[in-house]
Amino acid sequence: MAQDGAEVRAGAYALLEVSDTGTGMSANVRGHLFEPFFTTKGQGKGTGLGLATVYGIVKQSGGHVEVETGSGRGTRVRVYLPAAASGPPPPDRPTPAPTAWSETPRAVPGRRETILLVEDDDGVRTLAIQSLQSAGYVVVDAANGDRALATLAAYGIDFDLVLTDVVMPGMGGRELADRLTAARPGVKVLFMSGYTDDAILRNGVAQDAAHFLPKPFAPADLTRKVREVLDAGR
Repeated sequence: MAQDGAEVRAGAYALLEVSDTGTGMSANVRGHLFEPFFTTKGQGKGTGLGLATVYGIVKQSGGHVEVETGSGRGTRVRVYLPAAASGPPPPDRPTPAPTAWSETPRAVPGRRETILLVEDDDGVRTLAIQSLQSAGYVVVDAANGDRALATLAAYGIDFDLVLTDVVMPGMGGRELADRLTAARPGVKVLFMSGYTDDAILRNGVAQDAAHFLPKPFAPADLTRKVREVLDAGR
């Protein structure tokens, strides 16, 4: 049996338990279970944001997660949340520093600028939308380059910065940026990608190295980089 590593404070908790009879997890996989973007799925099949998001929500609520698993014997996950009647148990030691998933309050604030966000992965796109909106930005999102151009053409949306993934099905981020900057010279672009340096170079982003955000990223890293690009040259 393995827990999330935190000492559990005394108090009344509600328990949510989920179990399966699948193949279970090895000790190595279990050790990375709650890491953002960690996944055992193949490339393009998932982002690994689900359990990391659950972990962040549970911990911020004063609860904890317990996982019992092993290769060939399925998995049982228990989520303990402080009972509503009593609220979170009072802290009995200094509160630890925020994790990457609780950094939004320290994010660099926006000034109601509009961000065109183009990302084909639903999980990453949702995380980016929530982070940017929480920081005070207006977000227009699209799942790929073609949809982004169609949305701009249909609604005549003005924007201050393009935040786009580099490698996407159909039109990639480099081509999208070229078409947008041709129509609007000087428009600011911030690329993001989780691929290797070679893949990024092959997609022509090397020349924009100053405006690149590697994945995975924390919400505060995203808003800090967006603010940096928006303020560049002012």
